[in-house]
Amino acid sequence: MTKLLSTLFALFFLNMLVGQKSNFTTLFETSNGKQTPTYPEVINYYKSLAESYPTIVMKEMGTTDSGEPLHLTLFNPDRNFDMETVRKEKRVLFINNGIHPGEPDGIDATMMLFRDLAEGKTTLPKHTFIATIPIYNIGGALNGNSTSRTNQNGPEAYGFRGNARNYDLNRDFIKCDTKNAQSFAAIYHYLQPDVFIDNHVSNGADYQYVLTHLFTQHNKLGSKAGTYLQNEMMPKMIASLKKKKYDITPYVNVFNEMPEKGFSQFFDAPRYSTGYTTLWNTLGMMVETHMLKPYKDRVYGTYELMLSMIEVIEEDYQQIAQVRETTNDHFLNAETYPVQWELDTTKQTTLNFKGFEGEKIISEVTGLERLKYNRKRPFNKKVAYQDVFKPSKSVAIPDAYLVPKAWKKVVDLLKLNQVEMDGITEAKKFNIQVYHIDDFTTVQSPYEGHYLHKNTSVTTTNETITVPANDYYLVKTNQPSIRYILETLEPEAVDSFFNWNFFDTILQQKEGFSPYVWEDKALAFLEANPSIKKEFENKKANDPDFAKNWYAQLDWIHKKSPNYEKAHLRYPIYRILE
Repeated sequence: MTKLLSTLFALFFLNMLVGQKSNFTTLFETSNGKQTPTYPEVINYYKSLAESYPTIVMKEMGTTDSGEPLHLTLFNPDRNFDMETVRKEKRVLFINNGIHPGEPDGIDATMMLFRDLAEGKTTLPKHTFIATIPIYNIGGALNGNSTSRTNQNGPEAYGFRGNARNYDLNRDFIKCDTKNAQSFAAIYHYLQPDVFIDNHVSNGADYQYVLTHLFTQHNKLGSKAGTYLQNEMMPKMIASLKKKKYDITPYVNVFNEMPEKGFSQFFDAPRYSTGYTTLWNTLGMMVETHMLKPYKDRVYGTYELMLSMIEVIEEDYQQIAQVRETTNDHFLNAETYPVQWELDTTKQTTLNFKGFEGEKIISEVTGLERLKYNRKRPFNKKVAYQDVFKPSKSVAIPDAYLVPKAWKKVVDLLKLNQVEMDGITEAKKFNIQVYHIDDFTTVQSPYEGHYLHKNTSVTTTNETITVPANDYYLVKTNQPSIRYILETLEPEAVDSFFNWNFFDTILQQKEGFSPYVWEDKALAFLEANPSIKKEFENKKANDPDFAKNWYAQLDWIHKKSPNYEKAHLRYPIYRILE
């Protein structure tokens, strides 16, 4: 009897396990596409998958501003999760979800994707290792509501765009103000992905498409990787989706305007996820589903897009490795690097665009003109599309930078992003190039916790200095992180550490003068320096405002004198050109 009971119990337990393995229907599915799970439900779902299937592993990888850990879920049909080995054998696809938790399409689509892969319901990839962050913005996911996505058609409830400290995480990849971004960087370098997908929901216009794509800007990605992404990866993914009856168009980069007027590609600077991953030549894209389409259609569209991307990777896995290696070599051997870009308005393509007729009518709310789309009047029109960008500012790539240890946040972020740095352990002489901040503008309102600078320009001087022992790091540019180094340390780069206010203390003059004292010293200084005196007199003669401003005159002379502090507007990171 005891043996019989044991056998029956074992059979019962086995049936439970079998039942558990088949009981991974998601809330999205049981609600007929109307609901999305909460953060704890998502994490428990993946934990259960990992417990049931040896092809799935789940890890905690750092923390977030919410206090909750950031999770990473991995799938490999070979059951090998040693990343060093995996990267040699396969291409790594990294999927990010819930960066804006009010846009949960990717959360639900990826849950189904991992389940279907684990259960063999879809073709198992042979050459692709798949990793996902189930929900990146955990604080926003925990801040659930049903109203903040004013323009969006479902689900019934969702998370909030800001994280636990109200940061938009898709602006934080360079400045790294949040624990989320710091953990993401660690995950990214742990995976070193070949392809990256960030799942979103679009805003801005009405049209017929459920899906739009926002691939990282191909000219900025550069070299063979940019060419491959534009000419092969993107067309192959589009063709795969078309076979499944999914039309897709480039992200409709307009706001309160009709798309048929034409539009340009969105430029993803390094502050954005795909702009950040580009710095290591990862082939990146954002999925942008259309906010006004039913949630069910958006989620299944995202699901099919991810499957199509896996198909492309499976077909091109060898080529992807080659183009990334070639692109890395290109930048390691380049002499210059573009730090600012502009749209090339001389070049455009034509889209066969499926939209809805729009018109400007008088608003019943404001009594003024408003835009209204008519969904009863769909159209297919040729629309001008511009997706070519050209460098507007480039810099000569130095052999190395000297980074003072005193600027700890800069040093910490370089280390976090796997930048190799050599400590200078004894006093040493260097011939350096010094930047002096010549001009910049600053936004008038705070932007993601910063008063961001832009339009920065510099002047340059060459100097010889002796660096004290243990005060600086030598950061050589001939390393895999070369693009990250240049984008952050070159002050004129759009998302440089300078533009994100890391060095604002150099913008404030610390020492000044009392006019009644400096008057006499200024006179003596001019008499001792006739060329400066001549320049001063010319400026007074040609600048009426300057001639009327006694303090501006004294300040001008002070800035020409040895009394003027060297640190003011002097960028503290030095370039070494050899």
